[in-house]
Amino acid sequence: MVWKPHVTVSAVVQEGNRFLLVEEEIRGQIEYNNPAGHLEDGETLVEAVRREVREEAARGFEPRSITGIYLWRNPGSNKTFLRVSFYGTAGEPDPDQALDDGILRTIWRTRDEIASGELRMRSPLVLQSIDDHLQGRNYPLEILTHLPDGHF
Repeated sequence: MVWKPHVTVSAVVQEGNRFLLVEEEIRGQIEYNNPAGHLEDGETLVEAVRREVREEAARGFEPRSITGIYLWRNPGSNKTFLRVSFYGTAGEPDPDQALDDGILRTIWRTRDEIASGELRMRSPLVLQSIDDHLQGRNYPLEILTHLPDGHF
């Protein structure tokens, strides 16, 4: 069997002292996450994060920086995730954009509310990426290079 990590992207969006989260139903439980999802075939990482915010939060997203690149193994599923987390700004919700299957709604919470344990986070990457942003770990988008197909 070939081992492959799941490549995902996520968005840290801050308004004042609150952060955008999505409320989703996962295996019958309510969990919270940054708008996030898997990289799809043919996408750049920036295209993927824009798409995921649109699909999960019904908002446009303009990435400004990268908060971190994280490698995490989920102890429950034993799956490994390689996540690129972006910080950026989101537009107003589009009332005509349906949310992805499983996404119940979006909410705004402070860092302390997220860290309190009152809400069940989907992974430790939610708070880690927010904390990294708050600690000034915002790296330029130019560190990403996407080589088009056939480029050699």
